[in-house]
Amino acid sequence: MPKNAVVVIPTLNENENIYFLYKIIVKKFKIPILFIDDNSNDGTRDKIIELSKKNHLVKFIFRKKRLGIGSAHKAGISWAYKKKYSFCVTMDADRTHDPKEIKKILNAIKKKNADIIITSRFKKKSSLQDWPLLRRLITLIRFYLVKIMLNTNLDSSGGYRCYNLKKIKENLFKLARSDGYFFLVESLFYFEKLNYKIIEMPTTLRYRSSGKSKMRFIDIGISLINLFKLAFFNKL
Repeated sequence: MPKNAVVVIPTLNENENIYFLYKIIVKKFKIPILFIDDNSNDGTRDKIIELSKKNHLVKFIFRKKRLGIGSAHKAGISWAYKKKYSFCVTMDADRTHDPKEIKKILNAIKKKNADIIITSRFKKKSSLQDWPLLRRLITLIRFYLVKIMLNTNLDSSGGYRCYNLKKIKENLFKLARSDGYFFLVESLFYFEKLNYKIIEMPTTLRYRSSGKSKMRFIDIGISLINLFKLAFFNKL
């Protein structure tokens, strides 16, 4: 497994999940975590500070307001470049992404000499099996809309991925203007257009077992508008 890697995790009121992530990523795999917190008010920050005092591999950036998950990804990736990390894994804090897969993802990006590894929810029929029907339907509709409008077969909206920072120029992340959820789709669109080597790995996405989803209806609307803009007015 590559040694020079960091895991970037955006957080917003995820106090119940912080120690679970720490126990596997830091304690078991010995990989540093950078938490990007958008002004949580449920004790998330206190838990992160507590763990950072116990283990120097726990890092954090605390922001004063909700700036968006895309903005958090950008901040974390920029930090990883500044700290000279070779690989940056991004994932959600809500346990839908299994941290035990990090080792497999990092091994794959090195073995396959890939630029980006993304996890796909559509490589296995059982991936979304415990999700409520409505959430599965929304996810499928989004996948096919992106697939048709952007002419891609990739599961572009998933946040569980790994970047080979040694092979990707930092300024290319700035092509994606969205600071919200659409950053995930937008950034991957440009990397695919620029012929970066992107490999999909199947994953099982668990339904959130604790806490509340941070996605709002307004986020869905904004993503739809951005999808149309990207399809017809992209920079490439």
